Amino acid sequence: MSAAAPALTIRYRGPLSGCNYDCGYCPFAKTSDSRETLAEDRAALDRFCDWVADRDRPVSILFTPWGEALVRPYYRAAMIRLSRLAHIGTVAIQTNLSRAPDWAAAADTARIAFWITWHPTEAGLSPFLARLAVLDRLGIGYSVGVVAVRAHFDAIARLRAELPPHIYLWINAEESLQGCYTEDEVERLAAIDPLFELNNRAYASAGLACAAGEASISVRGDGTAWRCHFVQVPIGNIYDAGFEQSLFPRPCPRAECNCHIGYGELDALDFPGLFGAGLTERRASFPTRAAAQARLARFDAIPRQGGFPSG
Repeated sequence: MSAAAPALTIRYRGPLSGCNYDCGYCPFAKTSDSRETLAEDRAALDRFCDWVADRDRPVSILFTPWGEALVRPYYRAAMIRLSRLAHIGTVAIQTNLSRAPDWAAAADTARIAFWITWHPTEAGLSPFLARLAVLDRLGIGYSVGVVAVRAHFDAIARLRAELPPHIYLWINAEESLQGCYTEDEVERLAAIDPLFELNNRAYASAGLACAAGEASISVRGDGTAWRCHFVQVPIGNIYDAGFEQSLFPRPCPRAECNCHIGYGELDALDFPGLFGAGLTERRASFPTRAAAQARLARFDAIPRQGGFPSG
């Protein structure tokens, strides 16, 4: 692979699934991993980091664990190590930030980033903001988000009022409510997150051009690669010789896509143009509702055809 090879984004998910929070909308709340699972997860992560270190193409990584990974020292060490590699664009992680991030001072702070979710029932606002202040002091990029549980609307507004103006606060539709919020609720949420309407729907994606499987992949602990988390057809294993030959353009085979890390790969929505350098950690610099609505309008204007492949 030549040094001029295009950048690859990897979303890595190992065996770990344990979480220290008990959110009612999450199926993995307050679960615990066995010692055997943690040992397997650590070995898989070490192997993955060794593989990344041996690449000669630009790579960005988003850790998307089922549970909370940053309570484990080996994930913190992995992020520090990866951030110091010259060919890494960004190494980011989805986290509840329940642990103070002062450890990140040992990383390359220009390359490490955080995709942070605040859970109002599990974390007080003041301690949460104090942990964010550590990232601000270190000059580390991050986004903050919440799930739009109706009972949390006031808490979401308080969070927005307390965050620095330049920090993007994204709002995810609660899965059971996606597309079902009232007009008044959409207006209230879009006033906080100008891009909320992008998340408050499913996209008819079948047959559309998508970067998944070419410029981005999902990787599991054993190295098995999928186009994305939502197309459960393996395209190969990163540890096999010649794996890069599995990376090529493919149209989306799913009837619908309703998750940010899935539909965000659709060419028609142009998320790179929306998020820029903060794409990996979902950090938008100057998000506007007009930009979101223009993308929705362009997407809905795409001609539809039948007979798309299913694999």
